Amino acid sequence: MDQAAKGAAALNSKKFSAAVSHYTDAIAVHSEAVDYYIKRSTAYTRISPPDHQAALSDAEIALSLASKRGKRELIIQAQLRRAIALFGNERYGDSKQCFEWVKKMDDKEKSLKIWEMKLEAKLKGMGEEDEKATVTVKQYPDVEVPVAQIAEKKVSSTAAEKVKPTASTTEQATAPAGVQTPASKIRHEWYQTQDTVVVSLFAKGVPKDTATIEIQERSLAISFPLATGSDYDFFLDPLFRKIDAPGSTAKVMSTKVEFTLKKKPAGEMWPNLESHMPVPDMTTEESGSAPEEIKRAVLAEQSTNSGPSYPTSSKSGPKDWDKVASELTRKPKKDKKEGEPGGDDGLDDDFEGGDPVNGFFQSLYSRADPDTRRAMMKSYQESNGTALSTNWSEVGKGKVETQPPEGMEAKRW
Repeated sequence: MDQAAKGAAALNSKKFSAAVSHYTDAIAVHSEAVDYYIKRSTAYTRISPPDHQAALSDAEIALSLASKRGKRELIIQAQLRRAIALFGNERYGDSKQCFEWVKKMDDKEKSLKIWEMKLEAKLKGMGEEDEKATVTVKQYPDVEVPVAQIAEKKVSSTAAEKVKPTASTTEQATAPAGVQTPASKIRHEWYQTQDTVVVSLFAKGVPKDTATIEIQERSLAISFPLATGSDYDFFLDPLFRKIDAPGSTAKVMSTKVEFTLKKKPAGEMWPNLESHMPVPDMTTEESGSAPEEIKRAVLAEQSTNSGPSYPTSSKSGPKDWDKVASELTRKPKKDKKEGEPGGDDGLDDDFEGGDPVNGFFQSLYSRADPDTRRAMMKSYQESNGTALSTNWSEVGKGKVETQPPEGMEAKRW
């Protein structure tokens, strides 16, 4: 096994000191191998204690070499390691700039979200003149790496004692206990009480000392290294409602990570863990500025005097679909003589004759429960007659769009 393969095996086994040593030997032979610098930068970041300056140096060498070769994938990886190393060196303005360059080249990079949250927390409250917030980096650094210098490069003095031990206590501390759950099998579940929301991330062997956890008012995130050498990132953003971040906790256990989020305010039950749109807080200060139709939608279930109103794009405002359904199902009274059959005893009398398809739907509508009727009326009217749904749980979420038949196009008149 060559030195690079040994370095990769050590990195996967969380033996970061050994990984640094093996990649240093590999670089001595292949001084322009971009991947070796990227991997050694990763090891420097995760060694205990981290050597962020050495990690930055390797990342910038890797970036310089990758840019000369025009290797897009390697450029992205090197720039990402550079941004992480700058963050470790508390150069938050430079780190943010490098992450923005990564995002321009690969906006689907999974770790970007959590690093953006970390940077936002660090930069919050810093002025433009704060040295940590200033931007001094260029997209591609001017780095000269003579071959002889690379060949002689050794592990930094801060990590020298960690390079060659065969049973380093430091490596044993950073290695996760037991078998680690593969990323594809990690899952999460949640439940709630009146005061808290408990989120469980089922992942065995999460290393406590290298896991990064961020809990904020409308989000939570965790990042930790996997046995493969990559990072696993999990985040919920935005949460359905605000939480008391200082009063919330996270606990790393042998089989899972458990987040206990303190509700703010307490007593409200969440229908979902995350929100797909901003949910207004109906406090005294904010309620006056919230759109009236959103207030009605949020408070609908609390009202006992009238039927609920739902958000709509109609210029005339929200509609009460209970009222619409009631009016449309009200059957006109018939004059009948005493003892004469028929009358108001049933609705089927109105459906005799006429188009059989319409008769079928009218019959279906007459026998449906109130929610199904509201769904049918709302979907049919808002879709301009192109859709008919009986599922109020879906239809009630918002406007039903026009769905023309295949090969046709809907036009506004």
